[in-house]
Amino acid sequence: MSKPVPAAAVWALGVTQIVGYGSLYYAFSVLAPGIATSFGWSTEWIYGALTFALLIGGLAAPWTGRMLDRFGAARAMTAGSLLVSLFLLLMALAPTGPVFVLALTGMEVASTLVLYAAAFAVLVQIGGRGAQASITHLTLIAGFASTLFWPLTALLDGQLGWRGSYLVFAGLNLVLCLPLHFWLSRLCKDREMTGQAHPDQRPLDLPPPRPQRAKLLFALVLAGFALQGLILAAVTLQMVPLLQALDLGLQALLISSIFGPAQVLARLINMVFGGRLRATSLAVIAAASLPLALFILSISAPAIAGAIAFALLFGLGSGLTSIVSGSLPLQLFGRLDYGARQGQISAARQVAAAAAPFLMALAIGQAGANAALWIWTALALLPLACFALITFTVQMMGTRNPADPAPAQ
Repeated sequence: MSKPVPAAAVWALGVTQIVGYGSLYYAFSVLAPGIATSFGWSTEWIYGALTFALLIGGLAAPWTGRMLDRFGAARAMTAGSLLVSLFLLLMALAPTGPVFVLALTGMEVASTLVLYAAAFAVLVQIGGRGAQASITHLTLIAGFASTLFWPLTALLDGQLGWRGSYLVFAGLNLVLCLPLHFWLSRLCKDREMTGQAHPDQRPLDLPPPRPQRAKLLFALVLAGFALQGLILAAVTLQMVPLLQALDLGLQALLISSIFGPAQVLARLINMVFGGRLRATSLAVIAAASLPLALFILSISAPAIAGAIAFALLFGLGSGLTSIVSGSLPLQLFGRLDYGARQGQISAARQVAAAAAPFLMALAIGQAGANAALWIWTALALLPLACFALITFTVQMMGTRNPADPAPAQ
């Protein structure tokens, strides 16, 4: 059983995800050089600070995931918006590097309450299994985050510096995201009071007598998303510096701007044509796009055509990955404890990705951009193997989807 998710709720979450990912994720690579100069640190050390912050945020994600189930995801997002705003303010006002790192770490922990894992949980808590279409719509809207915030951040940095930029971002999260999340919490409460919330709390697990396959599936899901997070974090947070290191110069920012529209295009294509495509198949397609994109860039750099093809394919893979991260766990394991599972997936992905920006920056600085590309191309084959194994395991279970209820005993 499922209920339709109001379009207004999807649009509200879309706006907050654009602001959230833009200010908390994509802006960092643009502001990092200025932050490093301000504190007298190297760029590698700034990305090392981000690595530490991502690691702590990842370790906190299982706990925040349980909070999404216990208190309601929309209420958690409301509190998260307030916390994110406060930590962004502290980052902007930080007098020393260590204070900045502490504020950055707090922001990464708070971000687990306001980004995709929490937003998907809101949709699932409202609509049950019917939320799959809404997840696609949400990721379609949120795909504009990088397109809007990379140039916006560059503009703000040029006019206000990195401190002024973070002050603006703190204001956006406070005056825009906080009221929208509060409205969503009221909407969820009203639906509960009128009996319209999704009532089905039954687990939709793998059929007995093979529960070990459910554990195997979830282990593969965790490994696949963790490895995918590693690749995506390394490349997206270093995309502009990477393309510049490949002698693309001023064109690097323009080429990087293709990434966002490509994410949107992937989600639009999936929304129009992917209705009958299982989440398992979509996961394999998304995973295959990443090594292919990196391979094209590796063999073509510094040709502009190859860089454009890379940005387009990598954006397509990233866009589909966002959909898969919400729909695959729902297809395989159902609605019960969805928030907690999202927390575990976020933890695996974020912990694995924590070292990615630092390692990519170090690889580019020590071995050169071309060698770094070949390394990450090879690594990008690993998540593809995981999702292929998930698809194979599901097929081995027979014609019945593991999300279907077990037959009555």
